[in-house]
Amino acid sequence: MHYKSSRPHCVIACLFAVLSLSISGCATTRDISPESNIHYDASYDFADKKQIVNHLSSSLMQFVEESNVRPTLINYGIGNQTSEHINTGGISDDIRLALVQSGRYQVINEAQRNNINTETDYQQAGNVAIAQRIQQGKQLGADYVLAGTLRSIVKKQPRQIRLTKKKLIYYTLNLELTDTETGAVTWADKVEIARESSKPIIGW
Repeated sequence: MHYKSSRPHCVIACLFAVLSLSISGCATTRDISPESNIHYDASYDFADKKQIVNHLSSSLMQFVEESNVRPTLINYGIGNQTSEHINTGGISDDIRLALVQSGRYQVINEAQRNNINTETDYQQAGNVAIAQRIQQGKQLGADYVLAGTLRSIVKKQPRQIRLTKKKLIYYTLNLELTDTETGAVTWADKVEIARESSKPIIGW
């Protein structure tokens, strides 16, 4: 009776184990500065967010300096009309932060309105002493509504024999300040970003 040796199978199994350990052991991480302008592909990234926020917040500051007033605005966010899952809330939050820190705008916190109403109802229900209750009708009304839209256009190379594959993405973010009394757009600006990326057809 002949027995088949299991040694080749053991050798193969060991080789796979060593290879797996080698691959997992090669993974490294490092800290990079948020100021770095690093792009791994043509898609939107945190460096783009910083560029957008810096430009639009600076433009808003210039507008209010020229008008010589301290308006109250409410930020209704930025709509995402791209094909990517981009969290535009991060752009809105950073612009709001810049405006608040500048002291040139009063910014209504639209996201907390429901929480404020809940707290007001709780206090007015008799759970808080009368002298300490929130006075209703004291909230600020917005002079302006801030809102915008992020769009993109993606162009890919046509199918053909080549060693690399290229993609071009064009982003544009339009932001508008609308007078709540008249409905007129009193300020508008935009940021445009165009980027091309290429990668080999065969790779990791």
